[in-house]
Amino acid sequence: MENLGALAILLAFCLSVYAIAGSLAGRWRRNPFLILSAERAVYSIWALVTVASALLVYGLVAGDYRMAYVASYTNRAMPLVYKFAAWWGGQEGSLLFWSWLLSTYAAIVVFMNRRKFRDSMPYVVAVLAVTQCFFLILNAFVANPFQMLAVGKGITEVADGRGLNPLLQHWAMAIHPPMLYLGYVGFVVPFAFAMGALITRQPGESWIHTTRRWTLVTWMFQSIGILLGAGWAYAVLGWGGYWGWDPVENASLLPWITATAFLHSVMMQEKKGMMKVWNMVLVSATFFLCIFGTFLTRSGVVQSV
Repeated sequence: MENLGALAILLAFCLSVYAIAGSLAGRWRRNPFLILSAERAVYSIWALVTVASALLVYGLVAGDYRMAYVASYTNRAMPLVYKFAAWWGGQEGSLLFWSWLLSTYAAIVVFMNRRKFRDSMPYVVAVLAVTQCFFLILNAFVANPFQMLAVGKGITEVADGRGLNPLLQHWAMAIHPPMLYLGYVGFVVPFAFAMGALITRQPGESWIHTTRRWTLVTWMFQSIGILLGAGWAYAVLGWGGYWGWDPVENASLLPWITATAFLHSVMMQEKKGMMKVWNMVLVSATFFLCIFGTFLTRSGVVQSV
């Protein structure tokens, strides 16, 4: 099982590299078959990352204590909901969850716009694939969730795991991280369309009309995630103040602020054709703050519960 999961991640990484090269080469050489193959690679990435995620979740729920990640974040006494929530309870699993959400968003974007924006879609696919490739590198080579417990040259198994951090065994934490991640990952889509419009020098506000719904939905997920994080911080940590929140909560607020400003300023561009440069700056800042927030909370630079 663990070999299949690791192989799925490696194949997804290879396909993400191909999606970048195929979409750009297809656009530059005006080869629709290369562009189409790159879009189909996006679907294949989703399938492979889904397989890897399903295998990890199965290991968590079934209690496969040969796997280091399962032994670190679950035990036999944990309720089923927290065993599932352990998927995003540690660094390796949460990065795989990030990759799975991104692959899902990318597949939906490609499917919904497969007959639209033929000039800019290859660049949209390339931006999504570059982001996907970066996180798959982490999944495959830096924080692999399918590492096994080993003694000498053989694989071993412990009788029981350490279990999820007791502070994270709260109903809000079973919902809060997925909501934040849906917001974090979703902001990649408007950024990709903005870059596609910028590279192809599209006139007008067509990219804004396309991404307005995406931005609203992802902003809503981010808002819900922040509110749930506030409830968890007050109920469990008892720190009693906003600036005393866990670093995850502080990092999640930064892209929310720029996304809120973007949602307001795009109205000016739609109605009066103003603030075009400012909107590009805001959507780019939102994307990079999402990556920065993920880096802060998953790299160990700052300590997080």
